[in-house]
Amino acid sequence: MLIPYQQIDPTTLVTLIEHYVLREGTDYGDSEVTTEQKVAQVKAQLQSGEALIVFSELHESVNIVSKAQFQAMQSEDYQSEPIY
Repeated sequence: MLIPYQQIDPTTLVTLIEHYVLREGTDYGDSEVTTEQKVAQVKAQLQSGEALIVFSELHESVNIVSKAQFQAMQSEDYQSEPIY
């Protein structure tokens, strides 16, 4: 289930993004990128629609994924449903 970022309390949203960027372990190359810069980048991606906040009822968890990842997840769910 998609959760619009606008419906999340701003403080909670920043905390969610911080947890996401800290666990991702993304390599930014030779330049140092602060946590604040990473949070700002993810927030901009949420605002532009490049990234989405997804709640998994199955796993009872919230995650941030790219739009492409979300579409791939949707395709997998659709393909894995039994045909009657």
